[in-house]
Amino acid sequence: MTTHIVDDIRVRRSGFTRRRVLQTLSAAAVASGTASFRQLMAAEAENLRREGRAMILLWMRGGPSQFETLDPKPGTENGGPTEAIETAIPGIHISDNFPQLAQAMDDVAIIRSMTNTEGSHPRATYQMHTGYIPSGSVKHPSLGSCVAQQLGDPDSDLPSFVSVGGTQGAGFLGMDYEPFVVRNAGQMPANAELPTSRTRFERRLGLLRRLETKFAETGVVELVESHQSLYGKTSRLVLSPEMRAFDISQESDSLRDRYGASEFGRGCLLARRLVEQGVTFIEVRSGNWDTHQNNFEQCATNAGTVDPPTATLIADLKDRGLLERTLIVWMGEFGRTPRINPRNGRDHYPRVFSAAMAGGGIKGGQVYGASTANGTAVEHSPVTVHDLFRTICRSLHVDADHENLSPIGRPLKIVDGGTVIPGFLS
Repeated sequence: MTTHIVDDIRVRRSGFTRRRVLQTLSAAAVASGTASFRQLMAAEAENLRREGRAMILLWMRGGPSQFETLDPKPGTENGGPTEAIETAIPGIHISDNFPQLAQAMDDVAIIRSMTNTEGSHPRATYQMHTGYIPSGSVKHPSLGSCVAQQLGDPDSDLPSFVSVGGTQGAGFLGMDYEPFVVRNAGQMPANAELPTSRTRFERRLGLLRRLETKFAETGVVELVESHQSLYGKTSRLVLSPEMRAFDISQESDSLRDRYGASEFGRGCLLARRLVEQGVTFIEVRSGNWDTHQNNFEQCATNAGTVDPPTATLIADLKDRGLLERTLIVWMGEFGRTPRINPRNGRDHYPRVFSAAMAGGGIKGGQVYGASTANGTAVEHSPVTVHDLFRTICRSLHVDADHENLSPIGRPLKIVDGGTVIPGFLS
């Protein structure tokens, strides 16, 4: 029967979509009494996991001003007092708020032509985390959850997705791909210590399983399975020696000083430790970059806590041989207005803004795209959210066209559209 179906595919190939082909092959595998299709998919997933690819998202909450970070415009009407400094790459200049990042520019690629239409914090934050605009009918999974689904090791004691400070969740992907939230990177996660002896703890888990089995018999099997999955992962984490990855006090004083004593700095150090232990996606948040007033002072203050750990993270991963397989993405939900408002601030501006990437096969030492001289628009080579996400997926070797079924049965791609940024990947 399989042969007939494959022959049919050859005959009608031009009329088949990729999804139809996969569905047909899957049906053929089932009909022939084999699990070959699932085995192929599982093997591919395992190959990806063996590569050990990971991503660290450095999220600048509130929308950082491109003028005071990666795209300064000194001497122009909209530039303000921010100066531009030379970087390790001749001809590339960034804000004087980021002197250490400037010296790491040979590993960093800047995008100065990000463009979008969402100008409210909730909507833009949602879109820059999921690739989709908010919808009343579907809660889309974040990119971190999708990456955890594709690359995470289900047998690992540690979660595949860790967020320092909170983030978008797994949406319809479910509890298995929700982020493990760390509120304070300088402390062990809350409630992560055994409340009693290990023996007594395991007895309690056994009792819980028996109670859940009885409860499942009342017709709520799915609810019980979800609960068991959550408690199973939590108990494994609590009992695992790999929990020491969260203890940044094990690092030397000198390295901790390089990352800095800020929450963001500690989060970046924790991110590096988690990558070493096989965690697939880590988000570290900095804020508040919502500089409607006192923009220049606030940006300088924020940069003082973000610049040293960002540059140190790149160097630390590189020194340990981890940068090539670890993608770092620095971005926020949008940029700030070229015009300086009466409160000496800048307002929301999604029309043109900046982002940066390093590691993960990204070709450093380059700038892609440009804003106009006054910073009001993209001058050339616009990059959309979909373009950015597709580039991220290519870096991680994740299939951007992978489809997940929403609760209403609609297949949704990880990235719906876009193209990989030309020349960004080696």
